Amino acid sequence: MWIKPAALRRQGMLGMNRRNLEFIGHYNSRASYPLVDDKLRTRRLAEQYGIASPRLISVLRTQHDARAFVRSPDSPARFVIKPGRGAGGKGIMVIQGRSDGDFLKASGEQLSRTDLERDLSNILAGLYSLSGQPDVALVEDVIEPGPDFTAWSHEGVPDVRILLFQGYPVMAMVRLSTHRSDGKANLHKGAVGVGLDIASGRCRHAVQFNHRVSHHPDTGHALNNLSVPDWHPLLMQAAWCYEATGLGYLGVDLVIDEHQGPLLLELNARPGLAIQIANGQGLLPRLRHIETLSGPHLTPRDRVDHVIEQFAASGLSNGGNTHPPHA
Repeated sequence: MWIKPAALRRQGMLGMNRRNLEFIGHYNSRASYPLVDDKLRTRRLAEQYGIASPRLISVLRTQHDARAFVRSPDSPARFVIKPGRGAGGKGIMVIQGRSDGDFLKASGEQLSRTDLERDLSNILAGLYSLSGQPDVALVEDVIEPGPDFTAWSHEGVPDVRILLFQGYPVMAMVRLSTHRSDGKANLHKGAVGVGLDIASGRCRHAVQFNHRVSHHPDTGHALNNLSVPDWHPLLMQAAWCYEATGLGYLGVDLVIDEHQGPLLLELNARPGLAIQIANGQGLLPRLRHIETLSGPHLTPRDRVDHVIEQFAASGLSNGGNTHPPHA
C-alpha cells in the first residue's frame, strides 16, 4: 500500500528534491566533493584529523599491479577490495580465505585467480567510478568485529551510517548483511536496516526491502535486542568528519573492529534517504531543529552532547510514527 503525500509530510519525511535543493545544494560546497568521492583522499584526510580507518594493504593502479597482487604467493589470504571512486557498495569484494588456489568470499563462493583479475580490471577501467573515469583499487584489512556484534549480521560485517547536519549527528542506522545481500551491508540488495536511537545506539525500528521486520532473516535474532557497542565514540568519530570536510550534509559510514575500535569506512556527500525508512521517522524535524539554533556548538563533543540531550528530551529521538511507509 502506498502512503499519501500528506501522511509523509506529517511524519516529517524528507524527499529527494528537497534534500538536493535545500540541504545538499545549500550546505555542501561542490569544491569539497572530491574529498569524499575519492576513498584514497578520504583516508589521507581522516589521518590528519586522527580518524582511524582499516589498514591499507595496497593500492592497485594498473593491470600489472592487479595481476601481480593476485598471483603473488605473499599476498594476504584475507582482504577487502574497494573501488577508489565507487559508490553504493558496488565493486566491493570481501575475500575471507583461499582454497586450492581459489579465493573464498564470505558466502563460500569461490573465485579463481582469473575471476579476481577480471573483477580488478573492471574496477581499474572505471566500471564502478562515479565519473566513469579510470580508477584505482584499494586493498584493505578485513574488519574483525567483536563476537557479540558479529552475531547480528550474516556472512558480513555490520556497519553504522550516521547522518550529520552541520556537524550534528541527527539520525543513525546499522546495516546488517544477509545471505540475500551476498554479505554486503547494502539495503537495496537485501541487507537489514536497523534504525537507532541517536542518544543510546539501541534499536528502535528495523526493515528489509522497506518492510518492517522483527528478526534477522538468517540468524533469527530478535532485532529489538540490538544495541551498538561503543556508541558515544562512534558519534564522536562521526562528528569530527565535519571538521575534516566542511560538508554540512554528510553520511558517515563506520565499523567497529574488536581490536581497533571504531573505524571510518567512507564518507558520502549525497547520502540516501533510506535511513528514514529504517528509523520509521522523518528527518525534517531534526534538520529544522539544527537550523533554528541561535548559535552553533563549536566542538564535536558539544554537538554530540546537544543531540543526546535535546533529541531525547524533546522526543525527536524516540517520537514519531514507528511504522515506515511502503516504498
